[in-house]
Amino acid sequence: MCPTQLFFISLLILFIINSSIAENTKPFGYCPSSVCDNGLNISYPFWRLDYYNSTSPQYCGYPGFGINCSQSNSILYISDDSFNVTKINYNNLSLTLVDIDAVDHRGCLRVNHNLTLNHKFPLEYSEHDLYLNFYYNCTVSFPDSADRLDCLSSGGNNSYFYVGDYEPIDLKWYGICEKKVVVPVMDGGLIRGVGAAIGEGFVLDWQISKECGKCEASQGRCGYDNSTHESLCFCNDGTIKFDTCEVSGRNRLRLKVGTAFIAAAGTAVVACGLMCCLRSRKTNKTPKREDHNVEAFQRQYGSLASTAYSYSDIKKITNSFKEKLGEGGYGGVYKGNLDGHPVAVKILKETKGNGEEFINEVASISRTSHVNIVTLLGFCLNRKEKALIYEFMPNGSLDKHIYNQDSNMGWEMLYKIALGIARGLEYLHRGCNSRILHFDIKPHNILLDEDFCPKISDFGLAKLSTRKESIMSTLEARGTIGYIAPEVFSRNFGGVSHKSDVYSYGMMVLEMVGGRKNYTAERSHNSEIYFPRWAYQRILLDEELNIRDTMTNEEEEIAKKMILVGLWCIQTDPLQRPAIGKVIEMLEGSLEVMQMPPKPFICSPSRSEGSTLERPTKPLLFSTLSSTLESTDSTTVQFEE
Repeated sequence: MCPTQLFFISLLILFIINSSIAENTKPFGYCPSSVCDNGLNISYPFWRLDYYNSTSPQYCGYPGFGINCSQSNSILYISDDSFNVTKINYNNLSLTLVDIDAVDHRGCLRVNHNLTLNHKFPLEYSEHDLYLNFYYNCTVSFPDSADRLDCLSSGGNNSYFYVGDYEPIDLKWYGICEKKVVVPVMDGGLIRGVGAAIGEGFVLDWQISKECGKCEASQGRCGYDNSTHESLCFCNDGTIKFDTCEVSGRNRLRLKVGTAFIAAAGTAVVACGLMCCLRSRKTNKTPKREDHNVEAFQRQYGSLASTAYSYSDIKKITNSFKEKLGEGGYGGVYKGNLDGHPVAVKILKETKGNGEEFINEVASISRTSHVNIVTLLGFCLNRKEKALIYEFMPNGSLDKHIYNQDSNMGWEMLYKIALGIARGLEYLHRGCNSRILHFDIKPHNILLDEDFCPKISDFGLAKLSTRKESIMSTLEARGTIGYIAPEVFSRNFGGVSHKSDVYSYGMMVLEMVGGRKNYTAERSHNSEIYFPRWAYQRILLDEELNIRDTMTNEEEEIAKKMILVGLWCIQTDPLQRPAIGKVIEMLEGSLEVMQMPPKPFICSPSRSEGSTLERPTKPLLFSTLSSTLESTDSTTVQFEE
């Protein structure tokens, strides 16, 4: 029976392969150039996101470089933020962007958020960019060297900005200003004014994608297939390959036919063998190649086997990706329904090797089970296809509550949230077989369930290490401006460790308290007062905080305790920061037994108090630095790793 099967199967497979060759030999229309309604030319490596749909899942271009053309804008999405692309220079690999969320306020353009460039996204700031440091709604006057924004100043509150390195090293703003935002603009754009400079945007450079190197070296163009989540290489002759284009030559057609025939014959032989095998062992199934990694994972982590889903399952869960929740550097997030419960499904763009790194990450996070860690409900690994399924959080992220003046979140709730986050971090640092360093603790990444129980989320920047490894190596600065520990940016401050997460946690806790600051409270010494210094002195002198108009004794104690914990956590020397377990002891313990911390570097002393550290030339770390500590009665404390 096998010879007969071999004949018919050979004919069938030969027909299919020949049809596939004819289908894949399409004109170079797979990589077309097009023009948006506003005149912007869209060419490789960029592509039209608004042309993409589920019936044509292939596109020619870099993942994440899809541009959505509307009547007046050409939108590129970076780290969940939207930017209007006004110019693309294909010669020097650069593009000009304007923040689409910049608010026109009485003739002033106000940018309300910082831009975080993901290290996996092949974009970087241009050398032609200049950085403006904006301070909004400040209740005291800034030095004369600051430029005042009249159109953003009203009711006694003023807004200021500094240009790049002209910002004073000892500038004190925390607690007297609503927020600080670092805005890149084009160098030379300030000649026409601040509003015009922001309106003209800034420049980003792009680099050749690492995964596209072989393809582009063979004169091909890189692409992607979202239906199979495979990288593609579009060749000049119209064929589509996986890694690299074939070398052009006279025998290409002959090679294709020969390859097709050999593939057909070989496949027929294999098919015949499989059919004979199936006839003798009907109950035996041969696993698919793309399932090998998943099966190995399931054998090693048997209790997690039920969390593996196929890509078709993912499409069903998300109703074919109908409702998109957001777009980040790692991929899109879609709302779905799993067994009658709402879920969030993250589709990851990039793939490395055979998925071992992804499996290790999934295994580590899957083995976590903690009330303060967002729950991973499942995953999908199909060749280069990766997806994560998380529980859906109805109350959103913490930042939406602590900055909202109409929020009903009281001090007791803030304390419980801070304690819950600390417990979640302790679990990541000490409760798992592999220590997980998050590297991006901030209010935006703290999700709140229906009972406002905090959940640490977004492990896109996380690193795994052994519990015995106190210091780990990382090649790039990672995190969000304002929360990055000094040693992550510069090894001069020490080694990167779990204490780096503690620093981010401390900045977040101070922000939780400072977000409640009553900006109309009485102050003295004008610009010499800002929140950490102001709060530090109040606690040192045992004075009431009066952060709110009315505070009970219990609320006053909670606020003081959170401030002390925050000040301990943001010590510039990692050895002076407590481990997160010690932080929990501080939060749960009595206020009377807590020691006063040294004033951290971020709490700048007065101008008369001595020398200062040279501040970074790029706005990648914190806003204020100083090398001089104001003397206190406290003894310098070093915590164990």
